[in-house]
Amino acid sequence: MNCTLFDCNKITIGSNTLIASNVQMYTATHPVELSERVIPDWKPESGKYFCKTYALPITIGEGCWVSGGAIILPVVTVGDGSVIGAGSVVTKDIPANSVAVGNPCRILRSIDQRKDKE
Repeated sequence: MNCTLFDCNKITIGSNTLIASNVQMYTATHPVELSERVIPDWKPESGKYFCKTYALPITIGEGCWVSGGAIILPVVTVGDGSVIGAGSVVTKDIPANSVAVGNPCRILRSIDQRKDKE
């Protein structure tokens, strides 16, 4: 519910992945430097967009849980089995079987995937 998947490029979501409400995934981006971002001498009548944009893919692995309000930015991969905390802004790859939270999103701990704990 209320999710935004801005898919100017490919968004891959693995099986058995949970995506909570208000999650946002953005593949579109643009250069950070103003001189690279804005087209020089742009005029509205040119019929072109004033800004240089491009898009990069997002990959969410299998068995993940992306909690409410999380934002996933371009070229991010979330590894299999990982959990992204509510409200997190994911700017970099998250390895498999990790709990990651915050803004910017950071790894909090690993998830123990053993079925029989000692």
